[in-house]
Amino acid sequence: MKEAARDLKTIGCRWVVVKGGHLKIESQAIDVLYDGKEFLLLKSPWWESRNTHGTGCTFASAVAAGLAKGLAPPAAVQRAKEYITEAIKGGLPIGSGHGPTNHLTGVQSRW
Repeated sequence: MKEAARDLKTIGCRWVVVKGGHLKIESQAIDVLYDGKEFLLLKSPWWESRNTHGTGCTFASAVAAGLAKGLAPPAAVQRAKEYITEAIKGGLPIGSGHGPTNHLTGVQSRW
């Protein structure tokens, strides 16, 4: 993941986030944030769930919302990581395939 972040940085990105939640490393979902100098590993518990449809889009939207609210990139990404973790935990078991995350989990009290 770090190598992928370095490669993406070379094409002109100021900050790079590489999602790794699907990897389940030592029972954690680990994402990498890279600014060209330092790597920040964002860790959360890995949740066994079939309700993960849309996690990448939801995470990216949460990052964008944090940036729009004036958060610095590391804070916006960390907050998005916390949000998507809660949304996965509260996922909605609907349909016959992978269900969606629950976008309303924690919204009223924390976000």
